[in-house]
Amino acid sequence: MKTIEQRGLAPARSVLDNGVRVIAKHAGATPAVTLHATFEAGTIFDPPSEPGVSHFVSRTIDRGTARHAAEEIADQLESRGVSLAITVNRHALSLVCTCLVEDLDSTLATLADIVTQPAFPDPEVATRRGEIITMIRQDEDNPAAMAGEGLFSLLYGDGHPYGRRPRGSVGVVERITRASLQTFHAARFRPRALSLVLVGDVEPARAIESASRAFSAWKASPPAEPVFPPGPPSRERRVRVIPMMNKAQADIAYGFTTILRADPAYYAYWLMNNILGEYSIGGRLGDRIRERQGMAYYVFSALDANVVPGPLLIRAGVNPANVDRALASIDEEIARMAADGPTDQEVAESRQYLIGSMPRRLETNVGIANFLQMVEFFGLGMDFDARMPDLLGRVTRDEVHAAARAVLDPSKAAVVVAGPYTGAGGS
Repeated sequence: MKTIEQRGLAPARSVLDNGVRVIAKHAGATPAVTLHATFEAGTIFDPPSEPGVSHFVSRTIDRGTARHAAEEIADQLESRGVSLAITVNRHALSLVCTCLVEDLDSTLATLADIVTQPAFPDPEVATRRGEIITMIRQDEDNPAAMAGEGLFSLLYGDGHPYGRRPRGSVGVVERITRASLQTFHAARFRPRALSLVLVGDVEPARAIESASRAFSAWKASPPAEPVFPPGPPSRERRVRVIPMMNKAQADIAYGFTTILRADPAYYAYWLMNNILGEYSIGGRLGDRIRERQGMAYYVFSALDANVVPGPLLIRAGVNPANVDRALASIDEEIARMAADGPTDQEVAESRQYLIGSMPRRLETNVGIANFLQMVEFFGLGMDFDARMPDLLGRVTRDEVHAAARAVLDPSKAAVVVAGPYTGAGGS
């Protein structure tokens, strides 16, 4: 296997002979190791006829293997004080846990058993099916969840993987079988789809050797290369209202499709989004709509540039009587940013904040592991943390303004309002 040492955080990155990517970083603050295993097996890979399969797999993959029942796996982990968290997003399914250094090999062996030989026992599938249906119904009763899902559907359309509901629908989940889960697992859980990060009080060489012992015998051909279509271009303002008249609050989801994460303009977009309101208590949106006008319980923006042109989202929770005023204020702030751009002071302060927040992201083993997984997923290089300040430092005010002009146009926004509201919404 080939091992490359990089600058920055200075993790070691190694690719095992079967294609598993292992990233190891020594961090000696505590006698523990965080394991973060991520597969390219998110909801974007769901079959169009079965949206929700990836989420279903995330709820059942640790519920028994070919060799061990669910109770045995739970006992193995609990006896070592290990709590396994499994999450899934649009692109990746991740398993994360922290163990003592002396338990690293045995914990890796359990993790390998879970991801390579899940049994998906019928009783466990039935139990988890009921839990997922409950989650879906809770989402359908939640204005924030309905507004968010509705916005992705409006931006990308039902034919695009981003436009589908991540958990699927009750009808689809009721049809998903053990065979569906096995088929998805066989297609997406392959050595070359796995990146494994180990961060803690263990030397990188030893961590990589432990990972090799756990995973090197796993043989399977590479998964099919995904094809991610871009979202449809927006040529007009689209508004969708989801009446939920028994609720006290209306939730607004407002957005645009933007750029790829690999686009060199990403750093200008990142600064623009931070200036708009990446964090609820700051930025132009928070200052105007929440602080000065007092119209929103929360308001923030989020940029999700990805391996497809991802969205820039604005989310707000408001009193139903303030929906139209809040939308008008969002329109005005968006239009002002596009017309005038940011100030030099806003660019400088936003740059300083984003650079200054990096050490806080890397204070814990879990934070470092999450960061290294992101770096690996986007191919940013193991020294990205060292290069990031310069990448942001080179962005000019004019480049941030150009990013705003390119995407921020209220006449082409997608807008979803969910809650006790029936108006057309917006200007």
